[in-house]
Formats: sequence, C-alpha cells, structure tokens
Amino acid sequence: MPDYHFTEKDFKVFNIEGLEPRMEALIENIRPKLENLGSHFSEYLTELTGEEQFAHVAKHARRKVNPPDDTWVSFSTNPRGYKMMPHFQIGLFGDHAFCMYGVIYESPDKKAAADKWLDDFEVFRDFPQSYQVSLDHMKPEKTALSEMSDEDLENGLLRLKNVKKGEFLVGKVYRPDDEAFGSDETFIKDLETVMDKLVRIY
Repeated sequence: MPDYHFTEKDFKVFNIEGLEPRMEALIENIRPKLENLGSHFSEYLTELTGEEQFAHVAKHARRKVNPPDDTWVSFSTNPRGYKMMPHFQIGLFGDHAFCMYGVIYESPDKKAAADKWLDDFEVFRDFPQSYQVSLDHMKPEKTALSEMSDEDLENGLLRLKNVKKGEFLVGKVYRPDDEAFGSDETFIKDLETVMDKLVRIY
C-alpha cells in the first residue's frame, strides 16, 4: 500500500454506509497516509514559512451518527489546533483530493486576512487558474479561478471579511485519476509545488 498518495480505494471509503464501518475503513486506509503527510509537510512548511508548523490529523471524534464526508491533515503554528488561524490543508472527499491554504469561520484573523488579500488581489491571478476556491470547507463544491471574475473573487473575500460564517480557501484539486497519484514521490513533489505557490498569501 502507498505510504503517501491516495488511491481509488481511499476515495471509495466515502461510499461506505454507516459511521462505524466508514470510520474503520478510514482509519485503516487513509489515516496512516495523513499521518505520513503530516510528518513530512510539517517539516517542509516549517522551512518554507520560517515558523514551526504542527500537523493536525482529523479524528472525527465528535461524530455520533453521520459518517464523515471528508478527512484531512491541517498545518498551523499552534500545536493545539488549526481552526483559529490561517492554515494549509491536505485532504480528500469522495470525488477529489485537495491541497489548500486559507481561513475558516472559526478564525479571529478572518478580517485581517481578507484585507491583506484584497490589497494584494492580483496574486490570485498569478496562481495557476486551474486552482480552485472553496467558500465552505465542509462542502465539496469548489470553483476554478479561471471561472471566477475579479468581482467574484472580491465578493468571496468580502464575504470572508463581513459574514460570520464566511470562509476562503484556495489551492489545487486532484481527481482520482490524477497523474500526481502515480507514486508517493510524484504526489509529494506536486504538493510541494502547490505549497511553494500558496505561501505567497501566507
């Protein structure tokens, strides 16, 4: 079994009915990879950002009935959590994986991040326009930068700033047949390339 890259079997975990069976498969198939990615990229991001980064692998511990629709490893400078600050995240839903950077609604830094990104708006046009934006990390729906007008982007950032539930994450999406899943080495190199680009908005 691969140590880092995701396979068809991993994506199919999210088709399993029931909380316990899905969690069992997730823990067996996906979590070891997230732990490995966390170990590698906490070091990589520490070097890239100049600040110590800690990996946080999703445990889904609060779930009592509904099985998770996604899972992830997030990175932040706080060893106790990541939701309260801008963070990098690697994860997957049933139909795609992703590597993103952004802010979710729990963060008190939302307004400052939104202002910074609104002031440096052109950076989003310097990213590969195949990169996608998520305005709600709980949902799989994302929109490619190529499909967003400047007004769409601005509205997303203003929503992050002004709406309590506002979120904004940007990064690369990987479909199950993506070439990056050809090997562990290929996937790691691809993720490193994405992070090298996203660090511009760090």
